[in-house]
Amino acid sequence: MTSHLKKVELHCHLEGAAPPALTKSQALKYGVDTHDFLRDGIYVWDDFAAFLQCYDKVSEVFRTEEDYALLTETYLEELASIGTIYSELIVSPDHGDRIGLGANAYIAGVCAGIRAAKAKTGIEARLIITGERHFGPASVVAAAEYAARSDNPLITGFNLAGEERMGRVADYARAFDIAREAGLGLTIHAGEVCGAFSVADALDVVRPSRIGHGVRAIEDIDLVARLADLGTVLEVCPGSNIALSVFPDFQSHPLRKLREAGVRVTLNSDDPPFFHTSLEREYDLASSAFGFGDDEINAMTRTAIEAAFVDEETRRRLMARL
Repeated sequence: MTSHLKKVELHCHLEGAAPPALTKSQALKYGVDTHDFLRDGIYVWDDFAAFLQCYDKVSEVFRTEEDYALLTETYLEELASIGTIYSELIVSPDHGDRIGLGANAYIAGVCAGIRAAKAKTGIEARLIITGERHFGPASVVAAAEYAARSDNPLITGFNLAGEERMGRVADYARAFDIAREAGLGLTIHAGEVCGAFSVADALDVVRPSRIGHGVRAIEDIDLVARLADLGTVLEVCPGSNIALSVFPDFQSHPLRKLREAGVRVTLNSDDPPFFHTSLEREYDLASSAFGFGDDEINAMTRTAIEAAFVDEETRRRLMARL
């Protein structure tokens, strides 16, 4: 068990972290029937498209600034209870607009939750603004512009998520240029649903310091060497990868191979309750399924702090806590 180890998470979608019990109580509050997407305390879906639909259904029961403060505080407190000292949450201003709350109120609620959780537990958290590929380049540029003009100190990164099979990375290059010029940290989902070429595209076009998933880079040995040479950090989410059948089982998952090839890797939960996982389970799997010792796991956590989108003073404080 890894309960004694300090933990850091760089890759988690806020709505994707909604605990089923909280979703149920929110659904009751708004009179929403959950039978289609939540049964016996478990989120129900059977493939990637159905997962995205289920995710949207869950998101629909969080409607107000207070709802988002509650969701954020609940998840961060859960993380803190297992020894997590830092978390980056992926959030979408588009989502705030789509639910009629507005991007500013949505982000304000999330930030209130971050502050409340920190006051109670000491956990640090930051926000990564994300564009969604399946809403098209204009919407992703708008998300980048939102992040770039924000003076919110908790917004420190920019990401591209959503349906990876929609368009090529080059279609979204302008959004990353905007975010880069604003001094935001850059990460991008690649090499999850699509193969190694999507990781190569991300490196060529975006030059990110981190890649969300990136695990299918293993299909191209030269690309693996390139990732190692560049020092690009992969936000690896093993439980998610197995749940979505990116790999059939943990034996065939390339986490260990990537690390042994010199690629910098970190442990993350992605959308934990949707994939019947948690950050605690991901750390336990690193030990039980992948055979990493405490020192190796701590090294991955140290990599996560080195790659975190924070100011140097905060990074120094986090390193001291590790």
